Amino acid sequence: MASFGADDAGMNITAAPTGLPAAGAEMTFGRHGRRTGMTQPSTPTRPAAISAQGLVREFNGLTAVDHLDLDVGRGEIYGFLGPNGAGKSTTVRVLCTLLSPTAGRAVVAGYDVATQPGKVRLRIGVALQEAALDPKQTGIELLRLQGRLYGLSRSEIDGRLADLGQLIDIGDALGRPIKTYSGGMKRRLDLAAALVHNPEVLFLDEPTSGLDPVSRARMWEEVRRLNRELDMTIFLTTQYLEEADELADRVGIINDGRLVAQGTPDGLKRSIGNDLIVARLDASAARAREAVESLPGVLSVEAKGDEVVVTAIDGAEAIGAVAVALNTVAAVRHLTLRTPTLDDVFLELTGNHIQPNGRGPGEAGTDETTGRETVEVGR
Repeated sequence: MASFGADDAGMNITAAPTGLPAAGAEMTFGRHGRRTGMTQPSTPTRPAAISAQGLVREFNGLTAVDHLDLDVGRGEIYGFLGPNGAGKSTTVRVLCTLLSPTAGRAVVAGYDVATQPGKVRLRIGVALQEAALDPKQTGIELLRLQGRLYGLSRSEIDGRLADLGQLIDIGDALGRPIKTYSGGMKRRLDLAAALVHNPEVLFLDEPTSGLDPVSRARMWEEVRRLNRELDMTIFLTTQYLEEADELADRVGIINDGRLVAQGTPDGLKRSIGNDLIVARLDASAARAREAVESLPGVLSVEAKGDEVVVTAIDGAEAIGAVAVALNTVAAVRHLTLRTPTLDDVFLELTGNHIQPNGRGPGEAGTDETTGRETVEVGR
């Protein structure tokens, strides 16, 4: 939750608010041949809720956001993915008017963040990494205070709280002091506070960082419900690969302050490689090529010893037919499906992994040599 002040820099935050590539994809390459940028032709079809052109934010000569261009459509969930220190939180603070841009321009909900910050603040909700919650207040006191700061009447606040009770799973804890809340409950209360005034655009800065798997899944469902039922634009920053994959309509990948890739999660993953089906047989795989290579969706087949490697357009769709065909050659002892991940995209573009320290709770397993997500079937 953030309650905004009136100064252009947005540093007073306690006062009330004032008045792949797929066809057509573009890539850029560095001098060593590594791809340095990847953009799919996935411009949102609805009017932009958030747009930025050449956005720059510097701190004492250090560039945290470096000529960033964004275009987020109304009603879209946009995932902003990158490692710690990439510039995600700084970008959010600029878009939320908490920091002034050093250069460039950004428009949120139809208003310029630098010249019309008050109008922007009235139309956005913000839940930052560190929840600004008073531990001595009860949950209901906090929500009522937030409503008053946004100029809502008592009856309007009552109506909003009734609506939020159906959208956000707060339960019976609203009457208790916030200091008694669990981490997941504090995050949900912070989210509810950001929604009291029914904003057009919601900014969530790493909303599940540090949460246990159950709380994380519940937060995901809250985000989906807000987007589905209210058609709310949601700008979500995260360092968790699975979170961006699960929630986002489109993903922007940021590294060292620059947007290095943008597109749908599936499109970005497909742009850097196809799925691999790896099978081990109880006998020689010499005859496997003939049995598998003509199957729909199969691009190539390699056989060596008792191992068969099948490259497929959609491994999940092809794996059943591949298994059946291989069983006509020899019994299948072990079957693995490896699919590209958003980490593969980041690695392709930067030479580094995006994976945070300690895999996010509930994330899929990865192959240690390829980084690809793996699903294994053995006997």
